[in-house]
Amino acid sequence: MLNIRIICVGKLKEPYWRQACAEYEKRLHAFCSFSICEISESRLQDNPSNAQIAAALQTEGEKILSAAGNSFLFALCIEGRVLSSEQLAEKIDHLAVNGNSTISFLIGSSFGLSEELKKKADFKLSMSPMTFPHQLARVMVCEQIYRAFQINSHGKYHK
Repeated sequence: MLNIRIICVGKLKEPYWRQACAEYEKRLHAFCSFSICEISESRLQDNPSNAQIAAALQTEGEKILSAAGNSFLFALCIEGRVLSSEQLAEKIDHLAVNGNSTISFLIGSSFGLSEELKKKADFKLSMSPMTFPHQLARVMVCEQIYRAFQINSHGKYHK
């Protein structure tokens, strides 16, 4: 069975975000082994310097890579490639067919992901040229993963 993980920085503070992710997690268990790994966010002072932000991103990136292990890495970043739902479904299916047993989607903090982590990613994925709060991005990724499995199984969810 394919393992799908979301590795993200920070916890979901609002119950409605947690409930939305939990609903998609429940639905996804019919298709794959699905989990969400939350990495602790680096503490920064108000108005941090660029050097402080870079150091925090570096620390968070190392924790993300450690949690990712040997998996195919989708780094979510604005400069990544925008895929349609059908293209993402095809990509996930292609990875599974070609022997990738674990796929990890990486979501950074409000400052994003480190440049080093983006370079190590197998695929840079953009949800949109717009900026979203990382809590909402997590829900959106859960939904798109579920939609991908529905597309690949010819389910009724995707119209």
